[in-house]
Amino acid sequence: MSVLSPLRHTIFRAVETWICSSCSRTLVRPTRPLRPRNPQFAAARRCLNTTKQAKQTHMPTMEDMHAQYKQKNRTTMNYVYSIILGTVALSYGSVPMYKMICQTTGWGGQPIKSAAHGDLSRDPSERLKPVDTHPRIRITFNGSVSDVLPWKFVPQQREVRVLPGETALAFYTATNKSSEDIIGVATYSVTPGQVAPYFSKIQCFCFEEQRLNAGETVDMPVFFYIDPEFVNDINMKGIETVTLSYTFFKAKYDADGHLTPVPMG
Repeated sequence: MSVLSPLRHTIFRAVETWICSSCSRTLVRPTRPLRPRNPQFAAARRCLNTTKQAKQTHMPTMEDMHAQYKQKNRTTMNYVYSIILGTVALSYGSVPMYKMICQTTGWGGQPIKSAAHGDLSRDPSERLKPVDTHPRIRITFNGSVSDVLPWKFVPQQREVRVLPGETALAFYTATNKSSEDIIGVATYSVTPGQVAPYFSKIQCFCFEEQRLNAGETVDMPVFFYIDPEFVNDINMKGIETVTLSYTFFKAKYDADGHLTPVPMG
């Protein structure tokens, strides 16, 4: 027997299958099989990756964001310019618009024609008969000027008392305190506003050009009456005082020769 025979015998025994003497079963550790790949799971992963790539492809660039901000700024500036132009147009057209709207609707206490004025079958002189059975109405006066008009404008009398249907004459005084000739235009209103349809003016300086030379002072008359229909209107019950207010604005002629007010500063 050679020297390698015991060693070979030992190696062979080491690789033999070991058999348990108590249970006579072979203890062989089974090999874990590889889990097969699920094709549906793989397809889902491929779809998810594709969606992610698509999202990354459609992300806005810096140029797109810059264009969006530029469009928003342009829209905002358009609104700002529209407001500025509207304000300027309103300031230049305030007097003509005020005259047109108020004389039509009586808004703001602007006197308009009453129902009696529209009746052409009646003699206008019939409306100038004082109603002696009604108490006299107290008429007070107020005058003011815009901030850009260097005039002094005040009423000469504080009040007058008239009967419905009775004519009355009042005066205002205007003084140009500047060193240049100035054109002024006046608007007027009546308070309380519901009296306006019955406040009739025969002669008035409102809504007409008033040119005052430098340092000049002029008297401006107002000839008016309260329409007798005032007595028959139940809404006029309890009204004993009426205020007539005038406001002067600075005006000038535009390129087309139209008289327009100067915006207030």
